[in-house]
Amino acid sequence: MTTTFATPGVMREDVFPAQRAALPTGVPAFLGVTTRGTVNVPVRVTLFTQLAETFGTPPPGRFLAAAVEGFFQNGGRECLVVPLAAGNAEAALQGGLAALAGRQDLDLVCAPDLMLDAQDLDQVLRMQSALLAHCAAEGDRFALLDAVPGASREQVLAQRNGLAAAPGEQGALYHPWVRPAGAQRFVPPCGHVAGVIARCDRRTGVHKAPANEALEGVVDLGAHLTDADQAVLHPQGINALRAFPGRGLRIWGARTLSREAAWTFLSVRRLFLTTVRWIELNLAGVAFEPHDVRLWNRITRELTTWFEGLFRAGALKGDTASEAFFVKCDAETNPPELRDTGRVVTVIGLAPSVPNEHVVVRIIHGAGGVDVAGLSPT
Repeated sequence: MTTTFATPGVMREDVFPAQRAALPTGVPAFLGVTTRGTVNVPVRVTLFTQLAETFGTPPPGRFLAAAVEGFFQNGGRECLVVPLAAGNAEAALQGGLAALAGRQDLDLVCAPDLMLDAQDLDQVLRMQSALLAHCAAEGDRFALLDAVPGASREQVLAQRNGLAAAPGEQGALYHPWVRPAGAQRFVPPCGHVAGVIARCDRRTGVHKAPANEALEGVVDLGAHLTDADQAVLHPQGINALRAFPGRGLRIWGARTLSREAAWTFLSVRRLFLTTVRWIELNLAGVAFEPHDVRLWNRITRELTTWFEGLFRAGALKGDTASEAFFVKCDAETNPPELRDTGRVVTVIGLAPSVPNEHVVVRIIHGAGGVDVAGLSPT
């Protein structure tokens, strides 16, 4: 609206800059069969009580409600629930995933009923591979996968190896199942893990590894893993849920299923996925702007501000911001022949902080006594 001034002179107007688009993280989409609700239409849920109000009494034997409850018990604030069609499990899953395509209001994907619908391990692997492929195609979300129920160490390894051809950097695998308080059966852990991730995101940020975190609302695990078990599972990217005397039940791993060293850590992968989401959400306004140095400076300024925030939060390593990241958008990355195609190219580099998984205590035995040399995270 244009203001009309009746008197010549200098007039003051208060102008408030537009707010940056919000970027929620730790927001999962739960896919599963419900009693009510429109198939393949995602619904936002912010309280566990909304689940029954919106989707009716959970169908017998299903895990969706337990997963959503575990999410809220562990610190989750909001999620999407996608009712799936009954019948062909793989087709139903694909229909639900298609309904999530292009959405920007989620960054995690869970299918707690997958084990119930699959007929055998081969079908489990096909459906979990579909979850990973969906996340890879969208490029802005991460899948939380459940190990097969009651699996032995060898069976979990077989499941992990069966996913070798899938884009493992897009997901993580958790073992074993959990028994919620007041329940008689074990349920998939994905919902509880999603809640822990949401809690860590809110408290620290996506760069915080969701590990060494207590599982709330859980009283038992489907298997009690030992250090020897984890020594076999951990290098294969299988995240263990462990019971520790005096410390309760905890997530004791934060790795992806990727075979590539760069994408080993879940927190590193999610940092880059979140960066992609931020760029898509906040730089959409530069489309169709004149392709000149002013555009390059604007892109550089916007990205530098975002990365400086990550650096201050501890998401990036380095003593200075220049060691932690760089942004390059100039005549070198955008030569005339590229500009003529209507494309603008920005090169960015990040040095993400990685979680320490081992704390080494060096104890020196000397004639004068025992001396603790120091704590060294490795």
